[in-house]
Amino acid sequence: MKTRWKSSRTIFVLVAVLVGVQLMGAVAVASSSGSNVLRMALKYADIRSLDPHYGTTTPDRIVVDMIFNALVRYAPGNIDPDAIEPDLATEIPTPVVLPDGRQEWVFKLREGILFHPLGGAASTELTAEDVVYSLTKAADPNRSAYSGEYRGMVFKADGRYTVRIILAAPLSPALFLPKIANYSGGYIVSKSAVESMGDQAFKTNPVGTGPFVFGAYKAMEEITLVAFGDYFRGRPALDGVAVRFMPDATSRELGLRSGALDVIELPTDQTWADRVSALPGTRVDVFGPGEIMWINFNLSKPPFNSLLVRQAVAYALDRQTFVDFLGADVSSPVYSIVPEGYLAGALTAAEVDVAGLLFEVDRARSIDLLRQAGYPNGFRVDVITSDSITYRTCYDLVQNQLQAVGIQLEVRIVEHSTYHSMIRDDLSSFVIYGAWRPNADAFLTRFFHSDSIVKTGPKPDTNFSHYDAIDQEIVDARVALDPAVQESLWKDAQLKILQDMAAYTLYMIKYVYGVTERVDWGYELQSSLTTGPQVTERTKLVD
Repeated sequence: MKTRWKSSRTIFVLVAVLVGVQLMGAVAVASSSGSNVLRMALKYADIRSLDPHYGTTTPDRIVVDMIFNALVRYAPGNIDPDAIEPDLATEIPTPVVLPDGRQEWVFKLREGILFHPLGGAASTELTAEDVVYSLTKAADPNRSAYSGEYRGMVFKADGRYTVRIILAAPLSPALFLPKIANYSGGYIVSKSAVESMGDQAFKTNPVGTGPFVFGAYKAMEEITLVAFGDYFRGRPALDGVAVRFMPDATSRELGLRSGALDVIELPTDQTWADRVSALPGTRVDVFGPGEIMWINFNLSKPPFNSLLVRQAVAYALDRQTFVDFLGADVSSPVYSIVPEGYLAGALTAAEVDVAGLLFEVDRARSIDLLRQAGYPNGFRVDVITSDSITYRTCYDLVQNQLQAVGIQLEVRIVEHSTYHSMIRDDLSSFVIYGAWRPNADAFLTRFFHSDSIVKTGPKPDTNFSHYDAIDQEIVDARVALDPAVQESLWKDAQLKILQDMAAYTLYMIKYVYGVTERVDWGYELQSSLTTGPQVTERTKLVD
């Protein structure tokens, strides 16, 4: 959905307050008029971390993408794995298999790439040592939320501009390259900056090589970034970016209407999209792939340690009700963790139906299953949700449908970043999660391999269900170099998830943003892994 009108509008005055870094000549300071500063408002109350290896929430991802680079990147606006291109590296190499059966990837770095200046010091040059330090940090479970992605990898610097990555077993480019791309653990940090300030301080004082330099952070209010004049792709067209935290959707809309904001995140709701698209001088950008929303059942704790209870929940829910409520333009039903139409290994509704695992809504059967499980009158369970409208809407819809079969969800609402922390501390036995991952292996490894079980797994990550029954399928698919074999194993694993009802998929939500006509992203916005529109050196405001 994209509608366009031309109109004049008021220029909002923004003063970019620069705290925590002394900006040198390489950094273009946003002027007090703010006329060339992009003002973006997100629906979240705050960030979780600007250390990219801990950046797990939507605002984290949107901001760190402007500050950091990776060895390779998804081309802006396109998440197709075939669109991966060199970023800090000069080219994408062809891997070789070593005599001992391991696989080696050798990356040559661009020379002369500078990190953002730190304090009063001059900018330092990116070297292989920084890359090795960053990837080693990303692989450390004590220093990264994404350590599971780098299991069995060895990182070595060979001179100043060469990085060798050695894998315990060969991986296809489709599985390996996303791990070192501009997504999650693949971002490269400044070794000297992290070591000088420490991991904790780095979370709110990030230093990267990206087009924008961190300026200031006001908790639960705003993050300001300014253009990096020495960015290796050229000085950004914008002087800066202000990212504001505004959980109230009406406030965001009023900001867009008044001209105080250029970009706002909209609720995933057809009514909002239709109304904002009708405003003069605005458009609505709806893009994919979106986040998959699904329920994770903790199989280790009652009442969800009972298969009958988990199946009862599945039969109580109607996927179409979710889509009808949200709108067909901004959501769609999904039938497996890996979504159909985007990634290899997805299950179609027909394939799930043939396997007898579609679990179409049948509340009479749900009530009977609860009776068989020892809950003839249903049960009450305490759960946690984020204050994000995305999560609150999903929990509300689930809560409403489960009431029909006697299951009472007592929902406690917490701030979004707190929610992510609490569910990783295993504080809820019923976890709704929204996520996108770049391939089936990332989905299955991070959410369903036993190593990734929250708190207790050898490499705890986001296996909220404590599921351990498809480890072999995940490993076999990962090392399979035949795409057909790989895809078959991924499908088998997901059918097993449904058989055991470790998780139940609900729907995909797309990203919906209201944008003034002045904003030119600088690329065709088809899809994004940052869970929002990417702001690059080519993004500009057009009068």
